Amino acid sequence: MLKGRIHSLETFGTVDGPGIRFVLFMQGCLLQCQYCHNPDTWSLTEGKEMTVDEVLAEIEPYLSYYRSSGGGLTVSGGEATLQAPFVTELFREAKKRWNLHTTLDTNGYNEGDKIRDLLDVTDLVLLDLKHIDNEKHIKLTGKPNDRMLKIARWLSDHGRKMWIRHVYVPGIHGDEQDLLELGRFIGSLQGVEKFEILPYHQMGIYKWQELGWAYPLEGVPSPTDEEIERAYRLIHEGEQQTAAKS
Repeated sequence: MLKGRIHSLETFGTVDGPGIRFVLFMQGCLLQCQYCHNPDTWSLTEGKEMTVDEVLAEIEPYLSYYRSSGGGLTVSGGEATLQAPFVTELFREAKKRWNLHTTLDTNGYNEGDKIRDLLDVTDLVLLDLKHIDNEKHIKLTGKPNDRMLKIARWLSDHGRKMWIRHVYVPGIHGDEQDLLELGRFIGSLQGVEKFEILPYHQMGIYKWQELGWAYPLEGVPSPTDEEIERAYRLIHEGEQQTAAKS
C-alpha cells in the first residue's frame, strides 16, 4: 500500500492557496535554504508514514469549511514532488470523492515531464522562486536555479495556473538588477495569477537551535516596509519591460 512520509498537517491554513485549506507538509527536501523555517523537514527518512486513506480521514471532518470558503487541499513540504506518486494518488482521491481544489506548493526542483501525472491533478501550483541569479541561488540553497526556471517555463507552456512566491532577505535579495530580472522572467510567463513577496522572518531560528545547527542568517533583520515596496516596484518594472517587448 502506497505510503507517504508526513512531517505535519494543518487543518485551517489560510496562506497556502485560496480559501481555508488543509495543508499537508511532506517530509524531505533536497534544498537547504539558509532561511528555512522548517529544517527538520529536510531528512528523507524521518516523518510519520501515512496512507492516502489516513490523510483523507484527517481532511473529511473539515470539508464544509474548505468548500464554503473556496478552499481545498494544499500539499507542501519539505518538497512535495519528492513523493510525487503519493501526492498524485492523494489529489486524485480528493477530487474523486469530494471534487476538492488541489494546490501543490513546490520549490520547483523537479521536471514537469517527470511529474506530469501529479500536475494533471493539480489545480494550482505555488512556485517558490528563491533567487533569479544562479550563483546567489547556489549560495542561498545549495543548488542551482535552472530546474526552477525550467519548471516555471513548463507550467507556462502547458497552460497551468501558478502563484509565484519570493522570500525577500535583506542583503540577499535587494540588488536592483536581480529584482528587475526577476520581473522580466515573471513577465515572460503565462498563467501567473498572483505574485507575492514573503518578507523574511526569524520565527524558525529555534528549530535550528533544537537541531544543534548554526543559523546561517544570524543577526539578519526582517525587511522594512520600504524595502518590500521597492522590491515590488522594481519587479513590476521588469514585468512591464517584458510586456513592452512582446
